Amino acid sequence: MSKAKKIWRRFRERITDIRWEVRRRYHIFREKLNNKLAKPRLAIKSFLKNNICTPIKKYVCNPIRKGYKKFAQTKVGSFLHKYLFLPVGRFFSRFIVRPLKPFFTRSFFQGILYLLPALILLSIFTFYPIFNSIILAFYKNYSPVDKMFDGYTLDNFKDIIARPGFIAALRNTAIIVFISVPISVIISLFVAVMLHSIKKLKSFFQTIFFLPYVTNTIAIGLVFSYMFDYRYGIINKALNALGMSPIHWKDAQATYFNAMTTLLIYIIWGSLAFKILVFTAGLQNIDKQYYDAAKVDGTSRWRTFTKITVPLLSPMIAYITITSLIGSFKTYTTVVAIYGETGRTAGGKDLRTIVFYVYDYIMGGKALNPGELSRGAAASLILFGIILVFTLIQLYVSKKRVHY
Repeated sequence: MSKAKKIWRRFRERITDIRWEVRRRYHIFREKLNNKLAKPRLAIKSFLKNNICTPIKKYVCNPIRKGYKKFAQTKVGSFLHKYLFLPVGRFFSRFIVRPLKPFFTRSFFQGILYLLPALILLSIFTFYPIFNSIILAFYKNYSPVDKMFDGYTLDNFKDIIARPGFIAALRNTAIIVFISVPISVIISLFVAVMLHSIKKLKSFFQTIFFLPYVTNTIAIGLVFSYMFDYRYGIINKALNALGMSPIHWKDAQATYFNAMTTLLIYIIWGSLAFKILVFTAGLQNIDKQYYDAAKVDGTSRWRTFTKITVPLLSPMIAYITITSLIGSFKTYTTVVAIYGETGRTAGGKDLRTIVFYVYDYIMGGKALNPGELSRGAAASLILFGIILVFTLIQLYVSKKRVHY
């Protein structure tokens, strides 16, 4: 062995000895530090247990448990416990808690600690009102003035369904959902594809199409209301220029079909901006090799669109469809912007939606009457159930149609 190799070998051995000595000293230091921090850690744990965990268990968890036991002993409570809460709890335990149990590690709880401020705000302003409205829907003759009620009942749901105004609101909501959502998704997809194919002034046109999303809904509604005016509206003036007679869109002589058409045009136009933005972002993430291969094979543009663009955009289409469906079920401000706070035309055509119907109970002066606030909460739960059913159907269909 040469002299240089011997020197290099000694050098490597020395480096190894230094590394192991550093590790040994580090572990000694860490052990001493843990011994020093043992008592403070125990003190912190005991402080948290005595001042936070125990009071929460005593003054929050135990009263909720006792109140739920009393509620489950009633007729309505036993029915809900047997056919709603117990099946839902078993479903969450089997299909959500058990699969996620391996993820409940130390890093998971550290993430929860970082999210704690946001979770506290969501619990106060989102989760608690939802939970409170669910309970409120089952109160009988509830009075918000003195917070008194006569027990629990399911009659609030029967009263809501039996009222003719709710059926009309349900019909209006269904028309808005099943007409505006498909049309807006198809139009926004085609507009996004056309914008993606434009090379010059592409950002300018994207900005123009995105403007309705950042503009006030009421302001745009006032503009649309003037556009569809019988005497001075630009729509009827365009019809006159084409030799057609003007149409009563939203005045006293307007039919239900014309009034609903006006509302649908406004809803579709106002919802295009966000959908176009999402589809444009999705088109930019599609690999150009697919389109290059289609050009080499001489594939037509329509076949390229149906066989490449739509399948690769299917996750975006599913997301937009689900969110648009939920948003259409919650339509309220667009009706107010066109037809005012009453939700009716001057001729009395009722265009109120379910959310409009719920708000009438809360803000229309009826909430102070005994039982009316509970009926409004029941109407909101019916809307929640309808949205949940359609969302689950879409999620089931998307599993077979969406290509990730």
